[in-house]
Amino acid sequence: MSSDPFGRDADGLSKPSRRRFVQGLAAGGAIAGLGLWPKPAWALKGPGNANVLSGTEFDLTIGETPMAFTGRVRSAVTVNGSLPAPVLRWREGSTVNLRVSNALPAGSVHGHETSIHWHGILLPANMDGVPGLSFDGIHRGQTYRYRFDVRQGGTYWYHSHSGFQEQAGLYGALIIDPVEPEPFAYDRDYVVLLSDWTDLDPRRLFSRLKKMPMYDNHALRTVGDFMRDAGRDGLAATLADRRQWGRMRMSPTDLSDVNANTYTYLLNGSTSLGNWTGLFRGGEKLRLRFINGSAMTHFDVRIPGLKMTVVAADGQYVHPVTVDEFRIATAETYDVIVEPSGQDAFTIFAQDMGRTGYVAGTLAVREGLRAPVPPVDPRPLLSMADMGHGGMAAAKAGEMACGANMGMPGMDHGAKPGMGHGAGMQSHPASETGNPLVDMQAMSPVAKLDDPGIGLRDNGRKALSYSMLKSAFDDPDGREPGREIELHLTGHMERFAWSFDGRKFADAEPLRLNYGERLRIVLVNDTMMTHPIHLHGMWSDLEDAQGGFLVRKHTIDMPPGSRRSYRVRADALGDWAYHCHLLYHMEAGMMRTVRVGEGIA
Repeated sequence: MSSDPFGRDADGLSKPSRRRFVQGLAAGGAIAGLGLWPKPAWALKGPGNANVLSGTEFDLTIGETPMAFTGRVRSAVTVNGSLPAPVLRWREGSTVNLRVSNALPAGSVHGHETSIHWHGILLPANMDGVPGLSFDGIHRGQTYRYRFDVRQGGTYWYHSHSGFQEQAGLYGALIIDPVEPEPFAYDRDYVVLLSDWTDLDPRRLFSRLKKMPMYDNHALRTVGDFMRDAGRDGLAATLADRRQWGRMRMSPTDLSDVNANTYTYLLNGSTSLGNWTGLFRGGEKLRLRFINGSAMTHFDVRIPGLKMTVVAADGQYVHPVTVDEFRIATAETYDVIVEPSGQDAFTIFAQDMGRTGYVAGTLAVREGLRAPVPPVDPRPLLSMADMGHGGMAAAKAGEMACGANMGMPGMDHGAKPGMGHGAGMQSHPASETGNPLVDMQAMSPVAKLDDPGIGLRDNGRKALSYSMLKSAFDDPDGREPGREIELHLTGHMERFAWSFDGRKFADAEPLRLNYGERLRIVLVNDTMMTHPIHLHGMWSDLEDAQGGFLVRKHTIDMPPGSRRSYRVRADALGDWAYHCHLLYHMEAGMMRTVRVGEGIA
């Protein structure tokens, strides 16, 4: 049987993934002519900044570069030959000019077109970098000139919005120095960019997800689990539990579609063996700018032995909150301050939400040191309450929700705006009823703002939750929303189909917003997956449980069975992407166009 350039058999499915907790057999990194590539230091304030490009004029060339993170050489999509792409450092109040050239070779497996989207940045629609919405993309041999005013400060990132190039390496950190002094002090400043790498051709990975969405779930429950649960919970309860999951054709162990059974996790482009190291001297304060640039991975981050004080979320200042651990969804950023002392080295430990793997780096007084790496936490299991069915007492409701999509009468009550913030039985849009692309409906979703997330509850560590994030400024708009749009995150696990309100992107009309209006968007997650939702071009002002302004973000994470609301000021004319930031969910249809215009809604 022949193999493709990624070492896969012709169908891309015949070789089972190898289970491994250590992310990669090699330290990982670029190979230029099979020589070693210089390892960037990633320090923004302190010694070493070889991978940082600063100023207002930038020339970025997108091409292919051979990489080896697992011991096998694969083709990555890089910017100026670097994975991750160079750190770009701008200044608020400036105007930046970026000339982005497409140097992908003819016949590239990554396509002939490319793009760069500036994630979380306020800019004109034609500078947003989404082919088909913002512009026509950058074709092979072409150069596109981005030019826009920088109107904000903070920690952001950039990535491709073409095909699966983001998965293949086209992502980088974007740091904007603010005009005003920052409300906290530090001595050293490091980017910590987390990502996931696969040796698979991303197109093959997507094809595998469509055919075998449970491929990476190696933790399916066994007869032994059944016997253990029956002994602990009783036979009747265990049988009822298994029947319920069986009717839904789901597994409580299915926390992520792709995990470390396929992925090698990276920290600033290094595997754990590569041991990226940020240096410090005793008594110093370090600013760590965490960015989740992965395609499909939620990370839970901690530094054993150190408290972390969160001072910014998605680039915006928050009232400082000190925690032991935080979950960072794909596309989110968190800035934290740490004060290492008392030992020479500390481990930055980032494990995936499904507890299948991790990546680790080090903070140390000198290169070459390493602190103990903790074991991966026990694997959590989803419950009916996690999925918005109100726990076992409402298990029957869960069965009805499932049944609604297997030809039984549905639970649809029609879309009713103004349902408040999660009290009572949830209604659903008519488009979900009998929809072959919808396999579940949450019956009693709640905001879950106080919940740090599955796997982080009661683990003995203080974990960050959204309710602990409070913007360090008042509601920048101040107006009450004039109207409300409710959207449901929907999907079908077995078909790997994802959508809003049961309508895939290709079949959905744009959401229309009147220029200048203030509105509320309510999201209800009707699936068993967690979806980080990103609205381009405008802020998402998350509301608290009482409907008050809580925190300004560009990406709102939506756990299963959650109902969260946020305010949007439609102050950016044009067409904007609105989507789940899990790359393969977006590609499978969980995306909409948001159109902002004069009097169009």
